[in-house]
Amino acid sequence: MKSRETLIRLKRFQVDEKRRQVTQIETMIAEFERMAAELDREIRQEEQKAGITDTAHFAYPTYARAAMVRRDNLLNSAGDLKAKLDAAKAALAEAFEELKKVEILEDREKASERAVEAQREQAEMDRIGLTRGHNRA
Repeated sequence: MKSRETLIRLKRFQVDEKRRQVTQIETMIAEFERMAAELDREIRQEEQKAGITDTAHFAYPTYARAAMVRRDNLLNSAGDLKAKLDAAKAALAEAFEELKKVEILEDREKASERAVEAQREQAEMDRIGLTRGHNRA
């Protein structure tokens, strides 16, 4: 019984840890996408200031070119994290299923123990009733 309780605690910890990982990855993706959107705005501002939107133009703003590289790197990193997020979500689902299996086994074991205890109590009550019935006769 103790070992199953320990196993349930372990499985709950694993589920919580996987949930934290999913949340952390989602937060990082959102932050990278937010930063990329901010860089997009800065790139547009630089292009408007210079009046040049052609990246091949010799006078294209250097800052805009560097911001594009940075933005593309952030978006690539976000894409890589999305693959990791899918894997983390799958691991979370698996850990959750394992927890549920152990909890179901625990519930069945407790129900079985309660049924045995109820039978024991009923047998004791029957014995007491029979003993009293014999004492009256």
